[in-house]
Amino acid sequence: MQSQDAKTTLFASGTVSEEALTLSNNRHQGVEQPMHRPEPEQVRVTVLFGDIVGSTERLAAMGDHQWMKVLDAYYAIIWRGVGTFQGHHVSTAGDGFLATFDHPGQAIQCASAIRESLKALGLRIRLGMHVGECLSVGEYVRGLTVHIGARIAAAADAGEVLVSDAVKTHLADSDFRFVDRGSHDLKGVPGRWRLFTAC
Repeated sequence: MQSQDAKTTLFASGTVSEEALTLSNNRHQGVEQPMHRPEPEQVRVTVLFGDIVGSTERLAAMGDHQWMKVLDAYYAIIWRGVGTFQGHHVSTAGDGFLATFDHPGQAIQCASAIRESLKALGLRIRLGMHVGECLSVGEYVRGLTVHIGARIAAAADAGEVLVSDAVKTHLADSDFRFVDRGSHDLKGVPGRWRLFTAC
């Protein structure tokens, strides 16, 4: 038997199709419905990854409850920085985050602002970024560009903003300065990658 709420929803338009009745019955009976994902859209973005250096040691020393307070303050700084520089906060996991930007200059400014703000919390962060084509699926981005950005961030030192040659090339006529960090192997990514520290 259908619930009164389901009946109200179905009859709101004055007509009920057989398909609508079946869908309502399935939902009421707990039958899982197929997910309807939006079509992926190819976009060119700058991906920025960051995570706290030495977070496990800090957690062990502080305890769960105190560390949660630190993380709340940490993510408040991340959200504020991403919003200030017109980025999109895509996802978080543990103490790591991924944000996207329309322009790499915005991403570097954001990364630098976040790094400086976190000093007040006694936190050090490593940051990495790459620019390229991604598949945008709803609120998420997918593709090799995302994986490369994550690998670059993993190669960064504490307090460093490490970027790909693609980011440096894109900003060739800007006032940003870069220090050559040489060629690197990025786990799972073909070839050698020239990386630079954004100053």
